[in-house]
Amino acid sequence: MPSTIAEEKAELRAWIQVESAFRSPAARRVSDAALHARFLALPQVRLARTLLLFWGVGTEPDTLPLIDELLAQGKRVALPRCLPHRGMEARLIRGREGLVPGVFRIPEPGEDCPVAARDEIDVILVPNLCCDREGYRLGHGGGYYDRYLAGYRGFTVAFCPRFLLLDRVPRDERDVPVRLVLTD
Repeated sequence: MPSTIAEEKAELRAWIQVESAFRSPAARRVSDAALHARFLALPQVRLARTLLLFWGVGTEPDTLPLIDELLAQGKRVALPRCLPHRGMEARLIRGREGLVPGVFRIPEPGEDCPVAARDEIDVILVPNLCCDREGYRLGHGGGYYDRYLAGYRGFTVAFCPRFLLLDRVPRDERDVPVRLVLTD
């Protein structure tokens, strides 16, 4: 039995990898489409001018169709750019052009993309591996988003397929919950 929060999180990450491996690509596409539709229907999203999204990797939902849709609607869309010392900033994109492989080989905005100040971002879609009913999430373990969200006053939301919505996610004092967890 895990004895520390870090061990509990590592064990949960391993479980998610195993459980997610059994999902078919078709089931993932249906789940992603439902999450996208629910996100786009949120009043906070409809009213938002600037949104920070993420580029989904691994077991995370595919966010590329959502990014394309929001740009087509004329929204200002930002993606994260990793900085030294596990820092993060939001940079505005116009499309897929201008994206470069980041620290983890995840596409991120290049240095020529303008920085979006945190206080001008209306909605942040926060990545996760799973969430709990209180809005806490398990990420990949770098703490980038928890540091970025500290003090953020806008609207935060996370996507979570139903089978990954847990009663409680291991957490510590550095973890920042999202305001809304959307399920498929």
